[in-house]
Amino acid sequence: MVSSDNLRGAFFMAIAMAGFCLNDTMMKLVFADLGLFQAIGLRGLLLSALIVVLSIRRNQLLYRPSRQDCFFLGLRVIGEIGSAVCFLSAIYHMPLANATAIIQAIPLALTLAAALILGEKVGWRRYSAIAVGFAGVMIIVRPGAEGFSAYSLWAVAAVGFMVLRDLSTRRFSPGLPSLFAAFITALGTAIFAGAVALTRDWQPVDLDSFGLLCAAAGFLFFGYLFSIKAMRIGEVAVVSPFRYTIMVWAIVLGIVVFGEIPDAWTLTGAAIVVGMGMYTFYREHRLMQRAAAHDIAASAVQTAEGVSAGPRSARH
Repeated sequence: MVSSDNLRGAFFMAIAMAGFCLNDTMMKLVFADLGLFQAIGLRGLLLSALIVVLSIRRNQLLYRPSRQDCFFLGLRVIGEIGSAVCFLSAIYHMPLANATAIIQAIPLALTLAAALILGEKVGWRRYSAIAVGFAGVMIIVRPGAEGFSAYSLWAVAAVGFMVLRDLSTRRFSPGLPSLFAAFITALGTAIFAGAVALTRDWQPVDLDSFGLLCAAAGFLFFGYLFSIKAMRIGEVAVVSPFRYTIMVWAIVLGIVVFGEIPDAWTLTGAAIVVGMGMYTFYREHRLMQRAAAHDIAASAVQTAEGVSAGPRSARH
């Protein structure tokens, strides 16, 4: 039976995915009036302000990171900038659901990168799931086909940058506050995008555009907050698959807001990618359970040996 904490965690994760997708929707709308880098820069400033407001009571911004954390924070900022630019460039030119489906390959790409770069053990089952999942991405992209959009390659590039961002986050020291890392990432992205935007034609920001940017920053902040709450409340194996509810939001918002109806190829590819991602979550959970059971058994054996050795040493 699913625990109440897991149910709450799953619900929070689904809500978080709605926040992320609504952020993407607001940004796609604002691109009608503002340039890419101008919109990213202004959203980054608004998001930084929201993080500062939340951090005032928690006092997590007054933190001095170690040299190692500074290095990985820098890599995380690079990953966030690259993923934002690439993914938002993709949704500017292609349907929201198509681009969102492609980036669902992130868990598969992250597993592969962790094996190749960090040396984590990955068995043939997960390698097979990765291969099938990437085949699903190719079905969505359809290189060489009549419906091929070169902008879908921007979404593929976004996956690579997101992997860099997430791998860097894994290397943070345990004492690094999450809000501090989020603030540095948001501010770094805003500074970079703003600097690029100043070299181009700066468009006047009217009330409608400002409202969309505020909504985008709010939804993004909302998504970050509830995804953290979800992972802290529920078990990872139960909560993580609910990340894929973002596909439902992307399809619904794409149809309702933009009139974008995904074709059969996109839906087929998305189903393959999501299915392989969920299988990967399942396999990783099974391996974690086995490792935990092995550790418990080893600890029990050591305890039993210690107890049995006690009387013998006393007799001597």
